Amino acid sequence: MNLTVFAVTFGIIFLAELPDKTALAALMLGTRYRASYVFAGVAAAMAVQVGLALVAGSLLALLPHRWVEGVAGLLFLVGAVMLLMHKDEDEEHEARKPAANSFWKVAGTSFLVVAVAEFGDLTQIMTANLAAKYAEPLAVGLGAWLALCAVGGLAILGGQKLLKHVPMKAIIRVAAAAMLVLSGISIVEAVTG
Repeated sequence: MNLTVFAVTFGIIFLAELPDKTALAALMLGTRYRASYVFAGVAAAMAVQVGLALVAGSLLALLPHRWVEGVAGLLFLVGAVMLLMHKDEDEEHEARKPAANSFWKVAGTSFLVVAVAEFGDLTQIMTANLAAKYAEPLAVGLGAWLALCAVGGLAILGGQKLLKHVPMKAIIRVAAAAMLVLSGISIVEAVTG
């Protein structure tokens, strides 16, 4: 496993996920239910989403190298633009409240809410993109999953406290800057071969 690819993936996905609706959903669920039950559902949903992204990235990797770099560069650029255009929403992300607080009902509700929120999300697209770019599915998959679980855990246990110390705009700008750098590198590699 390539530790550099793991670290790059973890950093990008972690930063991109912080301002995401999935983190808000995990935060909301964590305020209502037992944190460990919510985290189990969130982690399972993230594993499914990362698995789907790795399959998509493997298919993308079948394209010629220049095409992969070009597509990767464009996707990173789109990701950066999406982050920079992100508006601070005060919407409440409501989930259907389980009838009981049993492990399976809370974890199942958490799984469904997060799986639906994360499907086709920026971080899932970025994970597929990284999988295609680096051809290191273990490093990318583990880095992405751990980053998503870390954000979910932070949201469940203390999302409000984090935002008191680090402004969301700063998090978004750092994530967008990282994606712009990766976009530039990928586009240069696509052009120069």
